[in-house]
Amino acid sequence: MKLRPLGDKVVLKQLMAEEVTKSGIVLPGDAKEKPQQAVVIAVGPGGVVDGKEVKMEVKEGDTVVFSKYAGTEVKIGDETYIVVKQNDIVAIVDD
Repeated sequence: MKLRPLGDKVVLKQLMAEEVTKSGIVLPGDAKEKPQQAVVIAVGPGGVVDGKEVKMEVKEGDTVVFSKYAGTEVKIGDETYIVVKQNDIVAIVDD
């Protein structure tokens, strides 16, 4: 099964949280905060949203930073994805 976003939506796969702090403390599962970084899995076509032309700025494979409470979690099989609007993405991480 594959997610195909519509309009200005983007499908993200959230990166895993660190399990050990820099000082070597191992964090239990509940103490880990989910990172706000994710990899773009799929990108909608853009188009006209609320009467304005929307050009998609991200592409598949980009690593991005998104707003903390943005999006909708979708579980397909064993994988969990987040579907967000493009304007919920605040930055692209360049290596």
